[in-house]
Amino acid sequence: MYQLDLTQAYCPAQADTHYHECTIEQMLRAQAAERPDALALHELLEDGTSGRQWTYAQLLADAERCGHALAARHPAGTRIAIMGGNCPEWVMVQLGAAMAGLVVVTVNPSFIAREVRYVLEQSGAGAVYYQPHVRGTALRPIVDEAAAGLAAHDHIIDLTDHGELFAGAGDGELRETGPRDICMIQYTSGTTGFPKGVLLHQHGLLQSNHDIFVRWGLQAGESVLCPFPLFHTAGSAVCVLGTLSHGACLMLVSLFDPVAVAKAIERERPEFVGGVATMLFAIIEAAKATGTDVSCVKTVLSGGAMVPPALNASAQQVFGVPILIVYGQTETSPAITAVWPTDTGEQLTQTIGQPCSHMEVAIRSPSDNSICAIDEQGEICMRGYNMMRGYNDNPKATAETIDEEGWLHTGDLGTMAANGYLKITGRVKEMIIRGGENLFPAEIEAALLEHHAIAELAVAGVPDEKWGEIVAAFLRLAEGAQRPSDDELKAFVRERLSPQKTPAHWVWVEEFPLTGSGKIQKFALAESFAKGALH
Repeated sequence: MYQLDLTQAYCPAQADTHYHECTIEQMLRAQAAERPDALALHELLEDGTSGRQWTYAQLLADAERCGHALAARHPAGTRIAIMGGNCPEWVMVQLGAAMAGLVVVTVNPSFIAREVRYVLEQSGAGAVYYQPHVRGTALRPIVDEAAAGLAAHDHIIDLTDHGELFAGAGDGELRETGPRDICMIQYTSGTTGFPKGVLLHQHGLLQSNHDIFVRWGLQAGESVLCPFPLFHTAGSAVCVLGTLSHGACLMLVSLFDPVAVAKAIERERPEFVGGVATMLFAIIEAAKATGTDVSCVKTVLSGGAMVPPALNASAQQVFGVPILIVYGQTETSPAITAVWPTDTGEQLTQTIGQPCSHMEVAIRSPSDNSICAIDEQGEICMRGYNMMRGYNDNPKATAETIDEEGWLHTGDLGTMAANGYLKITGRVKEMIIRGGENLFPAEIEAALLEHHAIAELAVAGVPDEKWGEIVAAFLRLAEGAQRPSDDELKAFVRERLSPQKTPAHWVWVEEFPLTGSGKIQKFALAESFAKGALH
């Protein structure tokens, strides 16, 4: 860990790793030259059994061949959408597109046609590379409907049909690119409105994800098991580029089935395993239920939220090691902070770690943008090489996110301790201003989740004539539980929080509106409530 003794909530850039600007092509060629016969990519089939494998020399050859075909098909700078699950061809197109001077637009394969069309239109995509079936859903009809009348309709190509994918490879020339060239557009989850296209460049993606694995101790020749979806930065950036930049092997999970993944870990013995908390919980439970030995794993990685102590304890029991968390967002390629393997239990479960290498991180006041005091709540902000270039065709949103001093505002509320460790405390845009007082949904949610009858909930601000905003709690009943009365819930909250934080409205729902990555859309709940659709 960094030995810091900060006097304000600002951590200067830490130059603890080698800083080197290069392109994805240069990285891959360097690894193939150094270790041509080492495994680079290993496919795990849907049942968890071993599939196809590529050495670094073979991966480079197929990426080149794909790059030649893409260059023959598309002019330099063309945006090409990829819509598919975790198949090796997804990785081929990602690498080949970088060699051909193209920009990959990632599309969630669970999107319906309307959502896909939004991404294709907003990005100006000139092609769609799709996988025929993902989780039993045929994607071609969705793509055809989404691309009708758009430029992308002229190039709809089956990723898994190698004759189609590599057609024209003999006619295209690879194009020279620069480290700061845009190579990927990923769309935000849309928790506060329409998704925005994040413009990411090669250097930001490579350096950031190489550095995060330096912190975690990944060595050349080791394996990283990746169940994260490739359309997300956790998959295509952290796992693909981070793993390959270390000369390690990417073990790509085609379909997440916890029992199959647990058995694959026992058989293939990867040193690193990643997953969001729900995935890791499922793997742990599957290993326990089936008696599968997963103790070969030396590092377990997660992201998205602080790891509950109970989950960390289960991970130590089953894997033999704790869970290491990384915090970030698409706009930062994606890592901002991460814990260290040597951290204490409290640091692993109550913080999101220290800032990552070569970037500044600060907690700034939402009211005047000044740097906060140590342990004072404010907005988590960062400034560094790995920031997005901006939002695609959306200068207003870009200006709202990156201020005049170059600080990227994450929208997350948090605190920074004197030793540089951060905690997340909520979301700025979810902050409820009740009669001039700032209330934070995360605090209210944490208190309510202690109630046995509540399975899931979201707290949001809703309009009020007297107070401006008041607190509404949207709740889902736990299975087998009896619904508590409003008075019971109010009394429960009042035992834990001050009166002004008590929800004024209690709304029970069967399900929540979700983003493509599974986050609750609080703005949609608040809008529905304001329209009278939820009461």
